[in-house]
Amino acid sequence: MSKIAAAKKLPPRSKVKPADQWDLASLFKSDAEWEKAFEKWEQQIAGYEKFRGHLGDSAEMLAACMQFDAAVDRAGERLGTYAFLKTAEDQGNSDYQRMKGRYQHVATKAAEASSFLRPELMSIPQAKIDQFMRARELEEWRIALDRVLRYRPHTLGQSEEHLIAMQGEMSEASNQIFRQLTDADLKWPMIRNEKGQLVELGHSSYSAFLHSPSGAVRKKAFHTYYTQYDAHKNSIAAALDGSVKRDVYYAKARKYPSALEAALFHDRVPMSVYNSLIASVHENLPAVYRYYDLRRRAMKLRDIHHFDTYVPIFSDIDKRHTWDQAVKVVSESLAPLGDEYTRELARGLTSARWCDRYPNAGKQSGAFSSGSYDAEPYILMNYQPDVLDHVFTLAHEAGHSMHSYYSAKNQPYQYYGYVIFVAEVASTFNEQLLLKHLIAKAKTKKEKAYLINHAIDEIRGTIIRQTMFAEFEKISHALVEGGEPLTVDTLRREYRKLLDLYFGPDFVIDKEMELECLRIPHFYRAFYVYKYATGLSAAIALSERVTTGGKKELNDYLSFLKGGCSKYPLDLLRDAGVDMETPEPVNAAMRRFGQLVGELEELV
Repeated sequence: MSKIAAAKKLPPRSKVKPADQWDLASLFKSDAEWEKAFEKWEQQIAGYEKFRGHLGDSAEMLAACMQFDAAVDRAGERLGTYAFLKTAEDQGNSDYQRMKGRYQHVATKAAEASSFLRPELMSIPQAKIDQFMRARELEEWRIALDRVLRYRPHTLGQSEEHLIAMQGEMSEASNQIFRQLTDADLKWPMIRNEKGQLVELGHSSYSAFLHSPSGAVRKKAFHTYYTQYDAHKNSIAAALDGSVKRDVYYAKARKYPSALEAALFHDRVPMSVYNSLIASVHENLPAVYRYYDLRRRAMKLRDIHHFDTYVPIFSDIDKRHTWDQAVKVVSESLAPLGDEYTRELARGLTSARWCDRYPNAGKQSGAFSSGSYDAEPYILMNYQPDVLDHVFTLAHEAGHSMHSYYSAKNQPYQYYGYVIFVAEVASTFNEQLLLKHLIAKAKTKKEKAYLINHAIDEIRGTIIRQTMFAEFEKISHALVEGGEPLTVDTLRREYRKLLDLYFGPDFVIDKEMELECLRIPHFYRAFYVYKYATGLSAAIALSERVTTGGKKELNDYLSFLKGGCSKYPLDLLRDAGVDMETPEPVNAAMRRFGQLVGELEELV
């Protein structure tokens, strides 16, 4: 009841002070201005037709088409960002829901109108393309064109491509089945929390139960939660098997050696990076075992189970930050990035009103950064002054926004949008600097221990756990490629091996944990999670390089922020000073993990 009462007290959007709202004027000054731009954009789309069948006519024609396509996309990005952000302010506002829906409808029309571009470009003979690529008119489009044309060996004939396109909705069946089962059909009972209150168990409340200071509550929630996965294990295993078979099918159809190599192709990441990540984490697992034993002793437990690994070892420290204080401490922590960076960020978070600060009725939950080429890089927060983690969230989202800010200022539109592989580097880099700053300024032993444990859990959750997931994805796809179906017994057997390896010999693995592989949504979007691990590893290495280096090291990092997608991600990171094709960045992050465990041992 207390949560319901608190939710009722949230102010309506109309009562939120303008100073606490983002100022979207850099996108559009009003809804009326958006409507005019929307009408103009919708009319632009017909312009694609004049290029159909003519891309191979000349380099000039191809360049004109590329310019036109970028202009349509750029106008659409601006319109879509405004509609998305206005909807996020209050998801119950039907006017903005309609605005977003209208935008999505026309964006679909634009995608349909431009759908001929890729296959027509692929059909141009290689000799003619080579001649075009030397032309002055296409100089600024060479990288963009190369990124399309490198798919030529993996592009099928027109009829085959049409058949594959028709399979789109059908190929999502496994994911849809998983979502329907886990989000709608699984039902849990009410269980009591540490205060004796009856709370319905579910996906969101399960996390809250695992953070309970009561071991009995955590254990009850864990075993009760997995009863539903056990009851539906055969159906969910079949859905996961279908998803992996889909990945394998598309990789074979497009002539990739494996599903994993198909997934890595887009970012031009070699298999060695993926394998090296797994090997480096394996090599450093003894430090992880040491941490779990430290946690067991600090919590005064006889045995440690998975349901004991989320509750804080130390209760949240009393560290209140008003919005202005949070901006100040984040800005101070980012001082190693130079005056321009901190000045522009402080301006954005105060007078320029990049950020929508506090909760209001209907507002989208959580936090995100939303950068676009022609506007400020906006941030949505649901900031609470009494929650220290929200200061870290602000630093994180500010990292994304400043990455967008620098990329848009320094790249043409077609090369400003950074890819997922590097997206989490700038955000977690900022968290590393904030952590270092707060630890240095900690006034009590408890405060320092809390912050060090925060750093440990970030590496544990982002590098170690995600690498275990990445290894499971590799194993499960290799099994299917070898003709082995993913039955419940097969999945449990392979996942159990990983649990034993990653948690160590002194950790109690409950039988239910073997079913964890059936509840991870990321497994239906395979070979994505490894990027979390490589991203934080790169961020730790780069933050150390900048804080211990000089002007060159800083300029290298700022050049990375300015790079957008003007190079492939591994090249951008290499120029910044970290080579992800070697094991050193991950090994360094894991060594850092071990050092932090040692520091925590001295404080416990």
